[in-house]
Amino acid sequence: MTREIAVAEGVFAPGHLGELTQVVPFEMVDEVLSECGAVQQRLRKLPARVVVYLLLAATLFEECGYPAVWRKLTGALEALPLPAVTATALWHARTRLGARPLQALFDLLRGPASAVRTAGARWAGLLVVAIDGTYLDVADDAHVRARLGKGANQYTAASGYPQVLLGALVACGTRAVIDAVFGPRKPGEPILGRRLLRSLHQGMVVLLDRGFATNAFLEAVAGTGAGFLARLSALRKPPVLRRFDDGSFLSRIGTAEVRIIECEITISTATGRHTGVYRLATTLLDPHRYPAFELVRLYHERWEVESAYFAIKKSLLGRRVLRARTLPSIAQEIYALLTVYQVIRIAIADTTSTVPETDPDRASFSIALHAARDQIVQAAGVIAGTTIDLVGAIGRAVLNNLMPARRLRLGPRAVKRPMSRYAYKSLRVDRRTYKATISIDILLTAPNSP
Repeated sequence: MTREIAVAEGVFAPGHLGELTQVVPFEMVDEVLSECGAVQQRLRKLPARVVVYLLLAATLFEECGYPAVWRKLTGALEALPLPAVTATALWHARTRLGARPLQALFDLLRGPASAVRTAGARWAGLLVVAIDGTYLDVADDAHVRARLGKGANQYTAASGYPQVLLGALVACGTRAVIDAVFGPRKPGEPILGRRLLRSLHQGMVVLLDRGFATNAFLEAVAGTGAGFLARLSALRKPPVLRRFDDGSFLSRIGTAEVRIIECEITISTATGRHTGVYRLATTLLDPHRYPAFELVRLYHERWEVESAYFAIKKSLLGRRVLRARTLPSIAQEIYALLTVYQVIRIAIADTTSTVPETDPDRASFSIALHAARDQIVQAAGVIAGTTIDLVGAIGRAVLNNLMPARRLRLGPRAVKRPMSRYAYKSLRVDRRTYKATISIDILLTAPNSP
C-alpha cells in the first residue's frame, strides 16, 4: 500500500505544518516575509519560509530540540533529496529570521475565529470577551534576568526562573486570541493590559477580574465603546445614585457611569457549602435589557480565558520553560506559540461550526493537538487535493471525541507545584472535583449620598 504526499518543491519541502498548513498556507507566510523584508537574498538550504514552519512546528513538539523537530518535519520525506542540516545551521536560520515575521503572522491570524456564528459566543447581541494575564517561565540567563528580573515568594525576594507577563484578549465563545501583548512582570497587568484596548470596540462586552478594576483602566475601557463587566474589590464602596428594580444601582467610577450589582453566590457540594460575596460593575446600564441576575451568570464566562491559558501552558508547553535564551528569540518563540494556539482554535471552531448548535468548548484541545502532531509527522494534508474536505483528519478526531455538555463542578484552586513535595499543607488539599449546585442572591444596598 502506497500513500501520496504533496508538499512544496525542492528545499521548500520541509516547510509545512501538516494539515494545519491549510490554515497557514504558503502564500500567507510568503506575503508576511515579503512585507517584513525577511525573504532570503539567495536560496539557502533553509529558506525563510521553511524556518517559519520550523518555529511553528517546534511549539507542537515542545519536548523536542530543534534538530528533533526538523526530523519530524522531514521524516515522511525520505524519498526526496533534502539537504542535510545541523543544529548550528538551524540556530543561525532562526536568528537570521528574527521575531518580526512571527509577530506579523500572528497579527494576520488573531481574532475571534468563527465566533460570529458560534453557539454561545454572544450574550444579548454582544461578543463576549475577557482580558487577563499570566506568566511564562523563560531561561535563567544573566542578560534575560537583568531585563525581566526574577520571581519572588514568601521566602526570598528572588527565586525561580525569570518570567514574561503575557496579557491576552480572548473570545470566550471560541477561546481564540483576539489580541496579545507581553513584557516584564513590572509594572503589572493593568498597565500592560492597556495595550489590548486597541482591539476593543462597540458590540463587545469585556469581562475583567479585580486586578484590572482600577479607575484609570475602567475609564479607558469605557472610552473604547465596548461594555465591561468587572469584579470590584470588597474594599470599594461605590455611591448609590439610583436603585433599579432588579436590585442593581447606578453609580460612578471615575468619570464612567456604571451599574453596581452586589450578590451572594452559594455553591453546594457533597462536602458542604461555600458562600462568597461579589460586587460587579458594568457599563451596561439598562436593567431591562441586561438583567442583574443574567449579568452575574455571564461573569462566570471570564474563566474561559483561564482555560485558554491552561491550553497554552499545560497542553502546548507542558509547563516547561521556553527554549529561547535571548530576548529577541524569546519574543520569536512566544509569537510562534500564540500563532499555533490560534491556528488550532481556528481549526476547532471551523470544525464545530459544521455541526449545528455545537459549542466549541465541547471540543478537546488535546485531541486536536495530538491529531495535528500526527499530521506533521506524516506530512499529510499539506496541500489540499481536488476533493474539498471541510473537516479533515483533525476535525474528524475532534468530532469523534466530543466531550459532554459542560456540567457545573467545583475543584480546588490550589498550588500545582508547591515549593516542597513534602509540604504539609499541600498534602492536605483535597484535589478531587465535585458535582455542585449554585444559588445566586442579589443583595440590596440602602441608598447613600455620593
